[in-house]
Amino acid sequence: MNIDFSVHKTLTAYKRSFTLDATYQTEANRLVILGASGSGKSVLLKTIAGLITPDSGKIILQDRCLFDSTTKINLKPQQRSLAYLFQSYALFPHLNVAQNISFALHHSIINGRKHSMPEAVQYWLELFKLEGIQFQYPDEISGGQKQRVALARALIVNPKAILLDEPFSALDTNLRAIMRKELAEVQEKLKIPMILITHDPEDAKVFGDAIIEIENGHIIKTS
Repeated sequence: MNIDFSVHKTLTAYKRSFTLDATYQTEANRLVILGASGSGKSVLLKTIAGLITPDSGKIILQDRCLFDSTTKINLKPQQRSLAYLFQSYALFPHLNVAQNISFALHHSIINGRKHSMPEAVQYWLELFKLEGIQFQYPDEISGGQKQRVALARALIVNPKAILLDEPFSALDTNLRAIMRKELAEVQEKLKIPMILITHDPEDAKVFGDAIIEIENGHIIKTS
């Protein structure tokens, strides 16, 4: 992965302001942004995703300019070809597992039956070991299974990179270790570039080919 960014953004709410001012470049395939709650790591990730527009700066990912305040380039989130895995997973409660995964495609599964499933959906069901629960709904499956579904839905569109927002924070200690291992194996198999934000140094230890530590909107350490 090649990412090069220099972003400045001031956010104001309830008469309080927060400023992100971060510059960094790396060719590591897995970048971890480490910081406590309120440090600015989520703001930084959302500027890369296009969910927050910087006041100034530039963002280049995989040799493609996503944002440049000087030349007025600002690609919409859907134009950036990035997958964003929200902390809450954001699954649709009225859709079953197969339908949630297929929702990212332009053609969705009407009844969720195997004979009507696109081949891509079947592939991701098998890769994430979800075949036995493909007809179940989000409120019927575990936290780890929800994460697998969310990952499959994010990856089915073949994004240029995947952005993960605290992917393990809602899981208990044992399940967290299992999901770290699974995600690492999938990422290694697919070779997809990854940017992961976390407050947990253990996540950084597992996934951090390159690590940014952020505090009060500023990068204080890199490794």
